[in-house]
Amino acid sequence: MGLKALVTGRNRKVASDICAHLESDRGYVTVKCDPVKTKLFDIILAELPKVVIICLGDETVETVQAYNVLKSAAKQRSCTVIVIANEEEEKLFMKYTELSRVLFLSRPVSLFALYEKMEQIEEELKKNRENNISLFREYETDDKSSRRKQILIVDDDTEQLIHIKEQLEEFYDVTPVKSGDAAFKFLLIRKPDLILLDYIMPDKDGPTVLRELRTINEYADIPVIFLTGMTEKETVIQTLTQLRPQGYIVKPSKKSEIVAKIIDVLG
Repeated sequence: MGLKALVTGRNRKVASDICAHLESDRGYVTVKCDPVKTKLFDIILAELPKVVIICLGDETVETVQAYNVLKSAAKQRSCTVIVIANEEEEKLFMKYTELSRVLFLSRPVSLFALYEKMEQIEEELKKNRENNISLFREYETDDKSSRRKQILIVDDDTEQLIHIKEQLEEFYDVTPVKSGDAAFKFLLIRKPDLILLDYIMPDKDGPTVLRELRTINEYADIPVIFLTGMTEKETVIQTLTQLRPQGYIVKPSKKSEIVAKIIDVLG
């Protein structure tokens, strides 16, 4: 399978043309997405593209800021963000974006330049896969106090995930997932320091996920804080005595309230 690219932006014609060329000329897998904050967030979680191509057109401050939802992925270099824009759009984007790492490509698009960059990204990914073991050893440390705490957020509400992630990422490494099953898949890769767990979710609700966690020795000691709305508050309090999580936070909550609760649990 070729490199996977997410193509988005308000310039739909350019976006469609790029998708067609990437698929027919190079065999890349392309995923289209409307330039809406919640949709972009969901598609990044679901598809894990290695390249995001933003085709700017008829932009405003608000539309440019929607792309800020990509900033964590770009900062951690889990994907490369390429922005196709004219000079005016580029200035607007640079002024209002929070993305720390972006590559600009002018219109009309040079397919040769785009293909060359995509090939470089493929080569980097290939080298990273080949050196996977040594990369993990390079960052291994036994001093837990020297690293940022890892917080796993489990919530089926995209806006809540974005909201809480933005509140916490200044202080913690934050991973958002949208279901209990996705949480257990993440746990196979990394054990977080704390889990923020939505109380009501489809398929597996918060209490079900917590019960499963407590039956697995490796995960049984992970602190869990429920996320709940006011309407479920009384039910959650009853659950506290049964499952003994480390507490609960009522949504929507202020940044100071969430951080204070996490500090109370983790120290």
